[in-house]
Amino acid sequence: MLLSAEAAVAKPPDTAYFQNMPLFWSLLYGNGGQTLYCNQPFSSHKGRQINIEHIFPMGWITKALNCGSRSHCRKVSPRFNQIEADMHNLYPALARINKARGSRAFGIVQGEPRRFGSCDFEVDPQKRRVEPRPAVRGNIARAIFYMQDTYGLKLFPRQAALLKQWQRDDPPDQEEQRRNRIIEQIQGQRNPFIDHPERAGTQ
Repeated sequence: MLLSAEAAVAKPPDTAYFQNMPLFWSLLYGNGGQTLYCNQPFSSHKGRQINIEHIFPMGWITKALNCGSRSHCRKVSPRFNQIEADMHNLYPALARINKARGSRAFGIVQGEPRRFGSCDFEVDPQKRRVEPRPAVRGNIARAIFYMQDTYGLKLFPRQAALLKQWQRDDPPDQEEQRRNRIIEQIQGQRNPFIDHPERAGTQ
């Protein structure tokens, strides 16, 4: 279960996120799955090739909460710990793609230069944006709208408008609904934008 603010204060730094990591792999992906950006199948969590991606970047959170670096935020901010551990914002990703994404915003990369072989993931370093494959754009949008709604986080209007279009173009599928059910069992909260995608239009 996600730690409350009071519990996070009493625990050592890093507790909330790192306690949830084993649950993420064993309960959400105990039978394997596919990585978000590249659709790379995996049978289990293996070493450093696959890790956990925060769709709403933690770099944006540290800035929003004004608590310094990620490690410092873990020590001083119960709210940061709760946000970092929320599984609705977490997806498996190839580590090298996760690193390439960093804290860049989502968008359309003109010309679609391919840097990652067959993986449909483009990066524009100059404009600091990344373009994911169409099949997961709705997942990304609904995760971000959930974070915005649940934690009062801000989105730039242009990013929000694009994400609204993405969630319309890519409605929730069975895998997204499966995740939503299991995450509710783990942390007691569903993503309402999966249950009712039309809510994104009010964001």
